[in-house]
Amino acid sequence: MAKTDPIERALNRLGELRHVEPSERVRDEIRSFLRNRSNLVVAKAAAIVRDLRVTALLPELVAAFNKLIADAPRLDKRCVALAEITSALYELDYDEPGPYLMGIKHVQFEGSYGPPVDEGAKLRAVSAQGLLRTQYADALSEVVQLLVDREPVARIGAIRALGVNGGEAGVLLLRLRVLTGDAEPVVLAECFAALLAASPDKSVAFVAKYINAQDEATAEAAVLALGESRLPLAYEVLKEKWNRTALLPEKKILLTSMAASRLDDAIAFLLSQVDSASAQTAACAVEALSIYRHNEGVSTSVRSAVLARREKAIIEAYRRGFAS
Repeated sequence: MAKTDPIERALNRLGELRHVEPSERVRDEIRSFLRNRSNLVVAKAAAIVRDLRVTALLPELVAAFNKLIADAPRLDKRCVALAEITSALYELDYDEPGPYLMGIKHVQFEGSYGPPVDEGAKLRAVSAQGLLRTQYADALSEVVQLLVDREPVARIGAIRALGVNGGEAGVLLLRLRVLTGDAEPVVLAECFAALLAASPDKSVAFVAKYINAQDEATAEAAVLALGESRLPLAYEVLKEKWNRTALLPEKKILLTSMAASRLDDAIAFLLSQVDSASAQTAACAVEALSIYRHNEGVSTSVRSAVLARREKAIIEAYRRGFAS
């Protein structure tokens, strides 16, 4: 009989521990896995500490972090364990700046099929979020540098950190990031979302300026962020945009955004489009409403409207979104 690989055996055992009460015996077992030679085992152990919220193992998480960061290219390929440990520290409200300060500066290039890849980007992103939750005096100065990091993942981490824990200064920095632009639409989308969450009253009008941007990706990011904010005022912006939009691709994005708002007025509007809009627009509305496929009230209303229309494009949209 072939011997079970020790790493596979450890990972399987950790999978079992994920579903048990964190007794002292279980904590001791997880503690031993945090000292394992395999970074994959350490990463999974850290994730379980996070998911089970075993705050008693915070010292062991920090010890594992310090060991790995000292020789990360050799001990932690792809930074998988360091990123998971830092995520666990953040989720468990660890408020000492040490690990976050090391993580936010960590760069780790590793070989790939193309140019070397910076595997430290995710670690920098999570570290930024953790650092702004500490009392470290220069935390904002450290995090703001990531806004111009070469890796989009790291920039997004800084944006999320500033949105959640950056206060008024963070909001202003996010506005500056939007005003200076970014080559990656996903980064601007994160900025829009962070602004709307951190300062909704002041940010709706600011984000609304970008729904008519010449760059289609930027305009789409702003539209979707407004809907996902679930703010009634943001929905009014989307309705105003709808009233002066004729092109179907733009209408489709607006319908998707309205549906994401989860607002009763938005759902009612989309249902009205299924009832009476052109077949193409109605089909787009059905597709947007498919996020409510498990909502009995909405799904019943959509089905009734589709059956009343009896048009092929609308029926096909319904089958794709609701009947699967």
